[in-house]
Amino acid sequence: MKLLFRQRIFSWFDSYDIYDEWGNTVYTVRGQLSWGHLLKIYDARGYAVGTVRERVLTFLPKFEMYLGDRYMGCVRKRFSFFRPVFDLDCNGWQVEGDFMGWEYEITDGQRQVAAISKELLHWTDTYVIDVADGRDGLCALMVVLAIDAEKCSRNS
Repeated sequence: MKLLFRQRIFSWFDSYDIYDEWGNTVYTVRGQLSWGHLLKIYDARGYAVGTVRERVLTFLPKFEMYLGDRYMGCVRKRFSFFRPVFDLDCNGWQVEGDFMGWEYEITDGQRQVAAISKELLHWTDTYVIDVADGRDGLCALMVVLAIDAEKCSRNS
């Protein structure tokens, strides 16, 4: 299952549209006013299905992920000098790769859960999330949203 992650050009808060490989809208992500990033994920029918919330007042960035109201895990930035490194506490997954160039993967220790790559030459941030099992799509999307939010915070 492939998901195309495209940031909207004109919006006050972080806002994204997530499409399947046939161009159908699968999820819509809307940023909300809050201390730190707060991203609400809605399915194609408009129902809230997930949340990515940045925890403020932490030494290094930390993002909590929720499916509905249920806590799923978090993404933490680890201290490093030359390139960003993230710890992932969700489903026993790990995240590795080149975060500067936006080529990375999520694994469960034995198999690849998702591969993420940034598409170049677009007006807004556009990523392809190639998910091995469609049931992992929403959780993989939340990991990508957290890492993207951290990168946006670092660049502003």
